[in-house]
Amino acid sequence: MKRVVVTGLGIVSPVGNTLEECWDSVIRGRSGIGRVTSIDLTLDTVKIGGEVKNFDASLYMSDKEARRSQRFVQFACAASRMALDDAGLVLTDENKPDVGVSIGVGVGGMGYLEEQVGIMLSKGPSRVSPFTIPGFIANMAAGMVSIETGAQGPNICPTTACTSGTHALGEALMLIQTGRAKAMIAGGAEAALSHVPYAGFAKMKALCADRNDEPERASRPFDAHRSGFVMGEGAGILVLEELESALARGAKIYCELAGYGMSSDAHHMTSPSPGGEGAVRCMRQALRTAFVAPEDVDYVNAHGTSTEANDATETAALKTLLGSHARKVAISSTKSMTGHLLGAAGGVEAVFTVMALKTGIIPPTINYETPDPACDLDYTPNKAVERPLRVAISNSFGFGGTNGCVAFKRFVQA
Repeated sequence: MKRVVVTGLGIVSPVGNTLEECWDSVIRGRSGIGRVTSIDLTLDTVKIGGEVKNFDASLYMSDKEARRSQRFVQFACAASRMALDDAGLVLTDENKPDVGVSIGVGVGGMGYLEEQVGIMLSKGPSRVSPFTIPGFIANMAAGMVSIETGAQGPNICPTTACTSGTHALGEALMLIQTGRAKAMIAGGAEAALSHVPYAGFAKMKALCADRNDEPERASRPFDAHRSGFVMGEGAGILVLEELESALARGAKIYCELAGYGMSSDAHHMTSPSPGGEGAVRCMRQALRTAFVAPEDVDYVNAHGTSTEANDATETAALKTLLGSHARKVAISSTKSMTGHLLGAAGGVEAVFTVMALKTGIIPPTINYETPDPACDLDYTPNKAVERPLRVAISNSFGFGGTNGCVAFKRFVQA
């Protein structure tokens, strides 16, 4: 089986529009959550979100395509361009067929679809834009990244709710391992700060609705007073390469993407299985395919949504997976600063996991103030910690009971 390494990172998020800015923000514990300005939430109960600020798509795409593309596509193209530049990977006629794209998207262009439905209902179907379908379908992020970069290899878009970005990374890993590609542009993108998602999640009582006046303190994973997640937007992209190919071109190597797990709870539409049984199977598979033992894990970037059920269940799952080692592992939820980026979460959090492995700095879980008896592990509360890391995993769990986990290892050339 071919070894796969990470050679490039790109990110657009509520805490910054470059890798350097985002990483500096999360290790300093800066929240990117505030009052949403891109849409009018006057009639909604929740008015806060993790909004990307001061973003200019024309820096990363042709002006024409930037104007025609929806926000989630723009984020994907921007983060992909950054990742390729970071990797120093130049696509040529010779290597384009060997480079693919795998970008997960959970919701797609929901805001644009809302707009076009409104036009159809008020003005008739003849006034609907010819860009309606390509404007909201989820795979347009992967499609436009391929068009903009010239990548001609495998092109896929996992759409598995909040696990989309992690599944996209795992599928990219397997495509390289089995020789279907030599490099993959992989991760997640999302821009779902629009009325229907706000209304739907709020009606489910999944969103934090009691901190509109103090948005920076709203996302509080594992804290006893957590009351729901905060929606965010952005994209996180990794350039993954076959080790031999990366070494041949003298690429810098961040780490190795060594393992991938996926499972289904087969339990409930929105609630996790009791004790996180499905998550345990998923994480165990990721470690097994990475050829590492549970006691080798040093850091977990948790799904950690700041909902009562998820955080307690994920804690229980980690205890089952890691046994007594669970109390020695550093855990954090960077969602405490970015909010929950839905389909982009896995990509963005993988970027942070890779950076933690590279730098030995573990980002904190901010807003952790009151311990919860059901969440009693080390969540790296409020302040980053420096520690040598060998193995780190990143978790994502989604509606429908779908689970994903990727395992990264410090790169050691055999």
